Amino acid sequence: MLRFIIRRLWYGFLVLLGVITVVFFLFNILPGDPARMMLGQRADVSSVENIRKDLGLDQALYIQYVNFINDLSPVSYHTNDPESSWYLNDEKYAPYTSLIGLSDNASIILKKPYLRRSYQSKREVSDILVEAFPKTILLATVSILFALILGVFIGIILAIKRNKVLDKLALVFSVLGMSLPSFFAAILNAWIFAFVLAEFTGLNMTGSLYSVDDFGQGEYLDLKNLILPAITLGIRPLAIVVELTKNSLLDVLSQDYIRTARAKGLSNTRVVIRHALKNALNPVITAISGWFASLMAGAVFVEFIFDWKGVGVVIVDALELYDFPVLMGAVLFISVILVIINIFVDIVYGFLDPRVRVQ
Repeated sequence: MLRFIIRRLWYGFLVLLGVITVVFFLFNILPGDPARMMLGQRADVSSVENIRKDLGLDQALYIQYVNFINDLSPVSYHTNDPESSWYLNDEKYAPYTSLIGLSDNASIILKKPYLRRSYQSKREVSDILVEAFPKTILLATVSILFALILGVFIGIILAIKRNKVLDKLALVFSVLGMSLPSFFAAILNAWIFAFVLAEFTGLNMTGSLYSVDDFGQGEYLDLKNLILPAITLGIRPLAIVVELTKNSLLDVLSQDYIRTARAKGLSNTRVVIRHALKNALNPVITAISGWFASLMAGAVFVEFIFDWKGVGVVIVDALELYDFPVLMGAVLFISVILVIINIFVDIVYGFLDPRVRVQ
């Protein structure tokens, strides 16, 4: 089992290294001078050169790439020479802990990953993402719980009422839910429930977790703004869960031990809930674990349309302003979350099913 875990961690590391490499070279071949973006087009030449030196843009591209990796790594190499590309700048890397002193001038340190600073706000990218991430994880969690609870309930009903009109309608809903783009579903839901039916629903077309009161005296928690984006984001996994639950439950209900339970006189409800459902949920949980990771990335369009102040809005704003450090940091942040969730799921599968470890 230990070899299996180490192998999964190694694969995850290689995936992250590939993502980091692609992100770095993709954003460094785009047109535009970051120094000009920070100082404005009328900045003098000396100021631009100083900013380019501070950002490491005066170095060769391969040196910039190595510095980028060094900044992202929790364990990194630095020197005390202010003129060096590896200079240990307290403003960038503090707090840190010295691990190994290689010489009087160089050492290996332990620090948090440094994602650079925003060109526009001058804030550290990590601070921007940490501020926005809880809203995204809340939206994704509520969406997946909505899809899981409602999807399993509907799937059970459809399995019991097989070949009925309701079953045919559910199939149409599932196909529509899986094929409907998130951005279009967001616009449609916002228009219907927050514009046409706003008088009955009381929902807003836009709004984040916190709203400002009418008198401008402060922010307050406004959970109703979570309803529409969570439902919109949960539509696609809901369609998957409904079909998976129905098909898996029908398969389990045809097993011999289910027929034995019914022969003993148990009610149909007890047979389904206590004997069949727990075995039928295995593929559902498998799908949900993958979908939860996908929702972290898929929330970008939904957050932007509903103005939910999460990582999605941060990404769109960075795109509009050509704020490359924020954009690169957000992409890497989401990639790390995806890889961690996938590794965790693989390890859990390895514990539950020995065949996975063998394969």
